[in-house]
Amino acid sequence: MPVTIPSALPARRILEGENVFVMTQGRAGHQDIRPLHIAIVNLMPTKMATETQLLRLLGNTPLQLEITLIRMASHDPRNTAQAHMDAFYITFDEARERKFDGLIVTGAPIETLPFEAVDYWPELCTVLDWSRDHVFSTMHVCWGAQAGLYHHYGIEKFPLAEKMFGVFPHRVLDPRNRVLSGFDEIFPAPHSRHTETRAADIEATEGLELLAVSEEAGVYLAASTDGRQLYVTGHPEYERDTLKLEYDRDISRGLDATVPRHYYPGDDPSQPPMVTWRSHAYLLYANWLNYCVYQGTPYDLGAIGPQITPTADED
Repeated sequence: MPVTIPSALPARRILEGENVFVMTQGRAGHQDIRPLHIAIVNLMPTKMATETQLLRLLGNTPLQLEITLIRMASHDPRNTAQAHMDAFYITFDEARERKFDGLIVTGAPIETLPFEAVDYWPELCTVLDWSRDHVFSTMHVCWGAQAGLYHHYGIEKFPLAEKMFGVFPHRVLDPRNRVLSGFDEIFPAPHSRHTETRAADIEATEGLELLAVSEEAGVYLAASTDGRQLYVTGHPEYERDTLKLEYDRDISRGLDATVPRHYYPGDDPSQPPMVTWRSHAYLLYANWLNYCVYQGTPYDLGAIGPQITPTADED
């Protein structure tokens, strides 16, 4: 079944060219189906690229999805045209009275800043609080995962001596967890970050379960025990050349950039990179939509109730 998006969204042409099933809002309105309502808080600077990456993964399930793109009113994006933001995004204030089956909070290239130094941090905290009783299940990605773990549980992030950059093997810790249904025992996923969340902190936190880790990259996947919050510290949505473009950008700026590990054949950046993580990326999003969202969310969106996950300042 398709993912429903505005007919003029640039991602539509790209996805249709890849045979991803997308449907315009006009056509979807004639179908007698209750779609899942999924909101995306897109914090990435390259918003159009991130839209395409996420919609590609969301569109690979039997479920019909209606997508709402949300922006931070307290931050003006510098890398996306204002006309695009005005045409396809709404502010959180415009969304706060609505309820959603699912929410995705993306990463952002600001993880070296203290959370409180981010200009939209107060607004994002309001969104995270709002999500606990207006969203059935939330997926937090990369910096969004660090932000969610810090806000909801008080779990800190720590600087790394060297950027975690590349595609790393990960080990499944709980194969019985539905989010990992169908996963291989060892699976690859991309990372690109300067900070880390420590496994011991997650394991010591009531209400959280550590689901997948890497010997090299550390924590990859954690979830609340009720499945209503999922934390992904990597970037499963990345395309073939995303890490390459980031590496090439840093080299062009004269930075002492590290070659992304396990990404190029033989770790040789003169070779074209190989995609090894795509199937598990699709599976992660499909499992989240099916088991964490669709199987539990009420038919009447208004019946979505508060999550019981404790916040950092609760006993």
